[in-house]
Amino acid sequence: MGWTLWDWPFLDETHHSKAREVAGFAAGIAPHGAGPLADEARGHVRALGEAGLLDIAVPEPGAGGYAFDVRALCAAREGLAYASVLADTMFAMQGLGTGPIALFGSDALRDRYLGPARRGEKVAGLAISEPEAGSDVAAMATEARDDGDAYVLTGEKTWISNAGIADHYVVLARTGEAPGARGLTAMVVDADTPGLKAEPFDLIVPHPIGRLIFDGARVPKTSVIGRPGEGFKLAMATFDHFRPTVGAAAIGVARRAMDETLARVASRRMFGRTMAESESVQTKLADCQVDIETSALAVYRAAWTKDVKGGRATREASIAKLVATEAAQRVVDAAVQLHGGMGVIEGGIIGQLYREVRPMRIYEGASEVQKLVIARDVLAEAAATAQTDGKAGGSAA
Repeated sequence: MGWTLWDWPFLDETHHSKAREVAGFAAGIAPHGAGPLADEARGHVRALGEAGLLDIAVPEPGAGGYAFDVRALCAAREGLAYASVLADTMFAMQGLGTGPIALFGSDALRDRYLGPARRGEKVAGLAISEPEAGSDVAAMATEARDDGDAYVLTGEKTWISNAGIADHYVVLARTGEAPGARGLTAMVVDADTPGLKAEPFDLIVPHPIGRLIFDGARVPKTSVIGRPGEGFKLAMATFDHFRPTVGAAAIGVARRAMDETLARVASRRMFGRTMAESESVQTKLADCQVDIETSALAVYRAAWTKDVKGGRATREASIAKLVATEAAQRVVDAAVQLHGGMGVIEGGIIGQLYREVRPMRIYEGASEVQKLVIARDVLAEAAATAQTDGKAGGSAA
């Protein structure tokens, strides 16, 4: 049926215009499997850059400096994921792998890395997760030892998107200014740095990913983003912009599954009537549509909050990511069920969506972590309210 952006007050004409651009681009995306995964991934980056769509993920500076239009990011990811999760992934990683540079980097770092990434000439990566430090970023062990005018990196990163194909990585490493998260520093590491080795591995979905091994990789201090010891804060600020967009990509997958299912049940006949005429099928379709629309409300509300009201918007972003990814899993699962055997056939679109939707509940903070973030924010708000009410009561007394 094709993809169109939601006609809601959270969005203005600039977002609808951008969505139409994305839809036109997405209509020309070749099916996955046209060549080796690395070549296909790089091809998506080049094509997105040539189409001007990476301007959304790697924005030009404005009057107030570098700023993301989170609603535009969400619109782009929803439209791309509707057509190709791999294309969406490469779009998102160009933003995640340059976002810290754009928001906090020096002018020299911005000049060197942002333009080529925006044009699709260079591929970006972000290296945070480690074998013993995934959601718990504060447990990070990769060390950046101070060595005069440089840091020397030793350690391992894993589950790193674009490992082996990126031209640079934004890396978080422990420089030791303070314990835990306050002792981490962000820096840009070129992929050809001596002492850095990438080892790609395969997932159940087409996604370039792997591990990075640092063995005495020397990184000049001019490559540090922001100040030493601020890496965790810098990374979280970047995720606040991009976490709602994971939910948007999940909506794109869910909408594609829904459209494929609507076409299937309208044409498939069972027991003398189409599946669409069955009340049990209709109730399942209703559940799917409710999931999709409530997810979109959560996602675009979070994006609007970040764009218009500013601030961290952490709770809204976590709610959006949690609600949309969990709902998309349910919608795609229902699509598999309603397609029957055709839902699990190798090479079928529904089977592909089934594999592609599952990682969304894990990366950029698993669903369980999002629940913790939401609960802690609610508890902190309640404690602050109680304290304020207590002071007010004491004053009245």
